[in-house]
Amino acid sequence: MRLVIISDTHGRHDLIGNLPDGDVLVHAGDFMNSGLYAEEIISFNRWLGEQPITQRVVCGGNHDRLFQHAPQQARALLTNALYLENSGVSIDGVSFWASPYTPIFLNWAFMYPRGPAANQYWDQIPADLDVLITHGPPYGILDQTAPGGEHLGCVELLKAVQAKKPKIHIFGHIHGGAGTFENGDTRFINAAYLNERYRPVEPAGIIRIIDL
Repeated sequence: MRLVIISDTHGRHDLIGNLPDGDVLVHAGDFMNSGLYAEEIISFNRWLGEQPITQRVVCGGNHDRLFQHAPQQARALLTNALYLENSGVSIDGVSFWASPYTPIFLNWAFMYPRGPAANQYWDQIPADLDVLITHGPPYGILDQTAPGGEHLGCVELLKAVQAKKPKIHIFGHIHGGAGTFENGDTRFINAAYLNERYRPVEPAGIIRIIDL
């Protein structure tokens, strides 16, 4: 299975054009920008429908506020993807599970206080999982806005990933951490499309492609 992976497009999906061919498109959240307007979802949904990949899995993020505050309305507008929120799906024998939650930062959506409160989400991660999708990164892995900066990921998420050992962990949220990392058990992908200045990561936005 070929995964085409992206995150943190923040309403700028039309800059991307058509994605490469693949079996499953994964978007790890923050496809909206303000997150307040249905038109943002409608535009993103239109773009999804234009892509050559027919299987599409989408996770929310802290900017996707309508999915927390008006979930029925928001989900009804996202007709061209399977939206996962603390839930999973199996596609052609490959298991996916996703959560939009991240540690508290300002007044956005899907947030929790740092510490044990996070475990109400991460305890739900299934064992023997192929693809874990979270909007935010685990602590210490692709979670800095710039090299040498503060680590902004979640400690409890790191512990859960180390215990559950998914084959692939996809996230975004920290734009400056975009990249890949492997620890022998899990392949980590920070798939943020925009950099910290909300411009496409050079060269012209990097789209990650992973073969399972």
